[in-house]
Amino acid sequence: MALAFGLFLVTLLFIIWQPKGLQIGTTAVVGAVVALVIGVVSFEDVLTVTGIVWDATLSFIGIIILSMVLDEIGFFEWAAIKMAKLSGGSGNKLFVYILLLGAFVAALFANDGAALILTPIVLAKMKYLKMKPLAIFAFLMAGGFIGDSASNPLVISNLTNIVTAGYFHIGFMEYMKNMFLPNILSILASIAILFIYFRKDIPLQVDVNALPEASSVIKNQTMFKLSWVFLGLLMLGYFIGDAYHLPISLFALGGAIIFLLIANHYKAVKPIMTIKAAPWQVVWFSIGLYVVVYGLKNAGLTDIIASWVALLMHQGDTIAIIGTGFLSAVISSVMNNMPTIMIMDIAIDKVGYVGNEALVYANILGSNLGPKMTPIGSLATLLWLHVLAQKGVKIGWGEYMKVGLVVTPPVLFVALLGLL
Repeated sequence: MALAFGLFLVTLLFIIWQPKGLQIGTTAVVGAVVALVIGVVSFEDVLTVTGIVWDATLSFIGIIILSMVLDEIGFFEWAAIKMAKLSGGSGNKLFVYILLLGAFVAALFANDGAALILTPIVLAKMKYLKMKPLAIFAFLMAGGFIGDSASNPLVISNLTNIVTAGYFHIGFMEYMKNMFLPNILSILASIAILFIYFRKDIPLQVDVNALPEASSVIKNQTMFKLSWVFLGLLMLGYFIGDAYHLPISLFALGGAIIFLLIANHYKAVKPIMTIKAAPWQVVWFSIGLYVVVYGLKNAGLTDIIASWVALLMHQGDTIAIIGTGFLSAVISSVMNNMPTIMIMDIAIDKVGYVGNEALVYANILGSNLGPKMTPIGSLATLLWLHVLAQKGVKIGWGEYMKVGLVVTPPVLFVALLGLL
């Protein structure tokens, strides 16, 4: 146990620290190799982990490539300007509309897509509108928060969703039905609590007329029109895949490749450049860190967590659901939600989830929302902070957690009520 925890902590430390530009995926893979060499995990364990995460990882690649093509077309910038214009110059409406846009992007393009694509666009527009630093901070923090808090409605909305749906064999439609109400509650609670928290920093009026017309940022009209049709067909594909028990990645990655080829045909993108620019480090991070954390499972961590879940189950359904959600949230905030979701999935499976399926969804909500309490809680937050740092915006741990620790618990609690 000490060896497995030691390796995990060192790996996590280097992921956060990133000395001399050491990338997160490289660190995770090195950690996985060390885990294999010192015997914390076996080669069979690596194959087991790969079996758990392959569909999620390939789906993630597809979702990100699709997002990047749409970004090249100007799709997201168009949407951001549309929402700004729709506010009519009201700062309060603009705050809410930007959060709704973030929720939409997170639902269809995953929380990581929202962090990578939408964050720089929102930041650029806030600066263009000459907002004060406190207002920019409020919009950025709120946008970063909604990316995770609204990443619950579809299997494709978060890597944690895909991993769990695959582990427990949950269909696309079944997942969507069970998560519809919790996600709506999560979005509403997020908007309400974030608005209350930042109300003094949100400008009353914003000169949105200073922004260019939304149509002017579209770089390829043909691809822009086709994108709406393609997204509709892709969503239909997910439901067809569900009916025939096909992997999500077949449509997420397959669809992205087709869309990339169509975009190339209309000279909207350069495929090689797009593929090179994709965040491949995230892929290595996902697989590598899962292998490192599987060593914790071998050392008995899942047995300990399973005993905690069993104890919660003896207190009745309400306590079990809310308790499991917050247990997952706390663990995620400390050791990142990527490894947490797998450890918790195994623990819930070990206890026996049949008849207690709500615990599976409580774990997802906890793993998606709980990480917002700390900067290291989720991959999306790490990406979000990295994107902002590249743009010259530094957000310290203290100022981040000052918001996260206050906003996250009530939003998670409200979301979990949707499972009761």
